[in-house]
Amino acid sequence: MQGARVEQSGRARGALASGIVAVLCGCAVGPTFQRPESTSVATYTREPQPAATEQAGGPGGDAQHFVPAGEVGGGWWRAFGSPTLDRMVQQAIENSPTLAQAQMRLVQAQQDYLVQAGATEWPQLDAALKATRQKPDPAASGLGSLVGARSFPPFTLYSAKVNVSYTLDLFGANRRALEALAAQVDYQQYELDAARLSLAGNVVTTAVRHASVAKQIALTELLLADESRQLDIAEQRYQAGGISRMDVLSQRSQVEQTRASLAPLRTQLAQAEHLLAVYVGRAPGQPSTPNDGDASALALDALVLPTNLPLTLPSTLAQQRPDIRASEALLHQASANVGVATANLYPQLTVSAGDGPEGVHMSDLLNVWSVGAGLTQPLFHGGQLRAHKCSAEAAYEAALAAYRQTVLQGLQQVADALRALQQDAIELQSRDQAQRDAHDSAEIAGQRYAAGGLSQLALLDTQRQELQTTLDRTRVQAQRLADTAALFQALGARP
Repeated sequence: MQGARVEQSGRARGALASGIVAVLCGCAVGPTFQRPESTSVATYTREPQPAATEQAGGPGGDAQHFVPAGEVGGGWWRAFGSPTLDRMVQQAIENSPTLAQAQMRLVQAQQDYLVQAGATEWPQLDAALKATRQKPDPAASGLGSLVGARSFPPFTLYSAKVNVSYTLDLFGANRRALEALAAQVDYQQYELDAARLSLAGNVVTTAVRHASVAKQIALTELLLADESRQLDIAEQRYQAGGISRMDVLSQRSQVEQTRASLAPLRTQLAQAEHLLAVYVGRAPGQPSTPNDGDASALALDALVLPTNLPLTLPSTLAQQRPDIRASEALLHQASANVGVATANLYPQLTVSAGDGPEGVHMSDLLNVWSVGAGLTQPLFHGGQLRAHKCSAEAAYEAALAAYRQTVLQGLQQVADALRALQQDAIELQSRDQAQRDAHDSAEIAGQRYAAGGLSQLALLDTQRQELQTTLDRTRVQAQRLADTAALFQALGARP
């Protein structure tokens, strides 16, 4: 038992001696945060990164070139060349409740920092006015034998004091706490930047999807009209005995399948309209104003495919993407919390002083001053303080792993977008050629039908094939625009 007390006393003296050295050196205990090293890979993909994509004819078929750049500038959605899209993104940034929430969280973090700074960086100065009514009891104080039966009347004690106190930051606990709160401010700032980037990307991709679905509905309705005419002809031929009932049923099944495909497309169109309304801070049922961006006025073929796409180095991605910067801020906060937990193992010194008049009569108050200091050294807390330090160190390691995962996911998203754009261009090239061939075939069929060498049913079938290939090309064209927006977003483009 005595040996345990000696060992405990030795630990306390050792902690105190270490603390004195730290004070003399003028440094805070705990780790000093160092930004993690950037990735060492030179490219986003294992295979050589393409310098440009394939080129196709028609709208959205231009080749896209990946241009090395130091950073991706703001207003990237303007590269799509649509004033309507620009208005929708701007309205979303101005009116989105999500951004308002992120902005207020940033303000809250800033005020939390000011609260801690005011409580720790400056002495606490308070004024106290006090009036106390008292009546002494000589018997209770042991003075009864001296004063006899003499009784003291009640009196009022007046005091007016100014008290000042300050806890010296000997081992940097307060500085580390402020460092953690400053990192929290950085985190909320990067979260706001990430919310802006995500909102702009969501508006662009949803607007592209809306324009794509609207065009698909128009093409599908034309396709349904052609197939309906084919069904009418098939029924007439069946009545005349030219074809079997099986042929009629097959054609009717095709018509109903096409008709059924319109319902989910119209649902997707309505959902895109509702989502865009929410993005710009408007209820889905609320009518838009003339100054609002109208998604129905946004035609897919009117959107310009950006041909020069900036591409930063993988080593600079951590400085570009706000989600990676936010993860780094959390890592910084965890590092500072280790310092706070370490500083709590050492003594805390508080100095205080007070000065002010005190007396029983307002006319003859006496000035009373006081000066004091208090030193608190943790001796035994049942392992609480050291466990807290170990917990903070484990939280730091977890934050470091989360940071590395965020970096890897960012690299993956850029690599995915690059490969998607490359394959989109290849697919669009084939879809465009198929659409052109179907168009030429329909023109030839029209000439043969005019000359009497082709039946109307065969003509309608070639026109149906042309519409189907145009529908397939529309989907790929829209996907290429959406993947372009995804690349901007993956690179951490500034809003």
